[in-house]
Parts: sequence; structure tokens; C-alpha cells
Amino acid sequence: MKTSIRMLAMAALGLALLATTGCSKLRARDQLNKGVQSYKNAKYEEAINHFQQAVSLDPTLLNARLYLATAYAQQYIPGVDAEDNNRMGQNAVDQYMSVLERDPKNINSVKGIAYLYLQMKKFEDAKKFYRKANELDPNDPEPYYSVAVIDWTQSYQPRMEERAKAGLKPDEWIMKDKANKQICQMLREKNSGVIEDGIAMLEKALQLRPDYDDAMAYLNLLYRERADLQCEDPAARAADLKTADEWVDKTMATKKAKAEKQPGAQGITMPSK
Repeated sequence: MKTSIRMLAMAALGLALLATTGCSKLRARDQLNKGVQSYKNAKYEEAINHFQQAVSLDPTLLNARLYLATAYAQQYIPGVDAEDNNRMGQNAVDQYMSVLERDPKNINSVKGIAYLYLQMKKFEDAKKFYRKANELDPNDPEPYYSVAVIDWTQSYQPRMEERAKAGLKPDEWIMKDKANKQICQMLREKNSGVIEDGIAMLEKALQLRPDYDDAMAYLNLLYRERADLQCEDPAARAADLKTADEWVDKTMATKKAKAEKQPGAQGITMPSK
């Protein structure tokens, strides 16, 4: 008899727990819906509060974590080195990471982290997550492009700093003065890898999206990076500059073709006399 009473009590407790869990899940979804509405109305702090409550009520509700991460990211201001702002950016990364712990193939979280790290200028971390996005979706050209943009940044900035130290004019070849040979070789050793990686990433992006004019524009920039580091090889430099100019022409032609395809695009109308 005592065993039966104990079993009934345990069953009642189990049903109560199920009811409580079910109620929490319903309340979590209600908070999620309220948060989405606040987010749509650009009330981001209010949205964050709703999403936080949704996550607390139902930690398995991944959409609530994704929205919470997105709301944090929306509040983050790139380039502002302030404690509250940095915390906001890290909160966004943490929430995206928590989604990946439960769903390692959640590409929206991977891209979200990559973009935040890019905004924070944590370039190697950003490239790591953009490459992870490539692994999850090899047919998406945008992560390839993003890696290449970072590659160009990592090459361009130190090169321009060294040029400024050497007193070179903007378009002056670094090897015009033989005294700069050491600078050129140092930069070539440092930057050649990222330049070649960037070119390869953009070529892949263009295979997937042949009219990707932004990728074409960065191919121009990366070939100019490589041209400037053709130490003591004027012919190779000239060839890279020629290729860069060709990509400028292709970029302009592609942009023009896209503009002409836009609804309502008009040709040039000559004024009547």
C-alpha cells in the first residue's frame, strides 16, 4: 500500500513538473514574440530584456538566443573603445557561441561572430569564422569575399606605414630607390601570403557569382598590393598593374550592366532643341 502511495506521489510530481515546464516554454515564446515586436520597432533595449527573459524561461529556445545576439550586435558601435560598448559586442558573441554549442552548424551564428570580430578588428578571429562559414556552405560567395577584404586590409595598412616612414609618394614604386630594397623584401615576406590568399578567395567568389563587382574591385586592389612588392622585377610589377587595370574595367562594365538591368533604367536622353 505504501509503495502504491509513493508511486502515485511521484507520478503527481512528474505531472506537475511537466506542467511547469510546459508553462515556462509558453511564457518563453510569449517573451520572444514581444521581443521581436520591440526589435522591429527599433526598441533594442526593450527587445533585449524580452529576449533575456525568453532565454531564462527556456534555455533550449535557440531563436531567442539568436535574436538576443542580434539585438546586442545592433547596439554595438564599431570603433568606440568604451567599456559598455565592448561589453555589448562581447555579449553578442557569447550568445552566438551559446547557439553553436547546441547547434554547431548554425551558419547565422557563425556569420554573426565573424562579422562582429571584423568590426572589432580581430581580423584573424574573423577570418577563422568566415572560413567556417565557407565549410558549412561552400556555395556562398560572400564569406570568401570577406576573407579577401581582411587579407587586403592586413597587407595595405603595414605597407602604407612603411612607405610613409620611407617618405615615398602615394604612387611611387617602393623599389624606385634601391635603398628601400630591405623594406620591400620585409613586406614581401610578411604580406605575400595574405595577398595570394585574398586573390584566391576572390577568384572563388567570382566562380560562384560571376557578376560580383565588389569582388572585382578588390581584385584590382590586391593586384596593386602585389605589384608594389615585386622587388627588383619591373616586368612583374607592370604585369600586375595591367591585371589590376583590367579588373577596374571589368568592375565598371559589370556595374553598368547591372544598372541597365534595373527596372525603369533609362538611356541618356538628349535635350530637345
